[in-house]
Amino acid sequence: MKEFIISEAQTEKAVLVGLVTPGQNEQKVKEYLDELAFLADTAGVDAVKRFTQKMDYPNSATFVGTGKLQEIKEYVVENEIGLVIFDDELSPKQLRNIEKELQVKILDRTSLILDIFASRAQTAHAKAQVELAQYKYMLPRLTRLWTHLERQRGGVGMRGPGETQLETDRRIILDKISRLKKELVDIDKQKSVQRKNRGKMVRVALVGYTNVGKSTLMNLLSKSEVFAENKLFATLDTTVRKVIIENLPFLLSDTVGFIRKLPTELVESFKSTLDEVREADLLVHIVDISHPTFEEQIEVVNRTLMEIDKVEKPMIMVFNKVDAFTFVPKEEDDLTPRTRENIDLDELKCTWMGKLQDNCIFISAKERTNIEVLKDILYERVKQIHINRFPYNDFLFQQYDEE
Repeated sequence: MKEFIISEAQTEKAVLVGLVTPGQNEQKVKEYLDELAFLADTAGVDAVKRFTQKMDYPNSATFVGTGKLQEIKEYVVENEIGLVIFDDELSPKQLRNIEKELQVKILDRTSLILDIFASRAQTAHAKAQVELAQYKYMLPRLTRLWTHLERQRGGVGMRGPGETQLETDRRIILDKISRLKKELVDIDKQKSVQRKNRGKMVRVALVGYTNVGKSTLMNLLSKSEVFAENKLFATLDTTVRKVIIENLPFLLSDTVGFIRKLPTELVESFKSTLDEVREADLLVHIVDISHPTFEEQIEVVNRTLMEIDKVEKPMIMVFNKVDAFTFVPKEEDDLTPRTRENIDLDELKCTWMGKLQDNCIFISAKERTNIEVLKDILYERVKQIHINRFPYNDFLFQQYDEE
């Protein structure tokens, strides 16, 4: 799948392109492009310039208008840019026309995320999931590809008379998709058996937007060494660890992070990974409260969770990174409406968060702030779930509490 992979050893310069539409104002586009720049950085790309345009809807042929496309072309040529990344998914027609006009490599948000997933996949399971998603993305876009996925199909009579290279590539991709689906079904069965073998232990799943600190918190709670870094999608494979708090054991899983405009191909391909969310008894939703749009990130995660599992589960909201939270106090004579940037943390806690009561806690995994309080909350929640499941063990917990 070399078509999508950007070598980490090679730093490419890129420009980013986004649209301001009636449903997406300038502030929102800025936020999306900030995130796109972070994605690019994760993929080893240096985003040196941004282009935006106000339109009622994307141009069906070139996404942006012809004048804006010409402006991008001039900048690309003058500054020797080799990559242009669009914030929204491009149609095969748009890809073909833009590539023909700009004469450089074109990526959209979906293909960039697929590239990052491909570079981060470590296990055979994750690699198969990413490869399946890539082939599904590639299939309708074969007209723009010059790849030959195989030199030749073996066996006499395998290639019909007059068959084009496009038809051959399409057939090869369909065969590979079929093979990968069967491979993932077998892996899913193995994973299902593994989950059943864990017995009746209570399952807790860490969920949240990408790069909010799930893996760091996982390391603190489980005293393990799960890979964590300040980049998007640092981990793809779900990690499950046995955690014991005050003699009470439970299973804790760290799941792949969500993101805005997450490709549907990836959601479908990572079904088995997300099964940990479906089978969890308790969800711990980690939020980066220092992020300027953390409330929108919460909505993205909640929406994705509903797509994964229609059943609402008990949830604890954990607002992480309080050590990085900042705000700018308003001047007394400033009559402009207050924004998120003007509200301090204590005031935020008195807004809708205050209604969550014991379902909400503010921590810093990095500084270990309030971690012991979080452990106490987890203990009480897991204990209650365990008692409901095994009422006859209630006296054991009373004994623990007395001790």
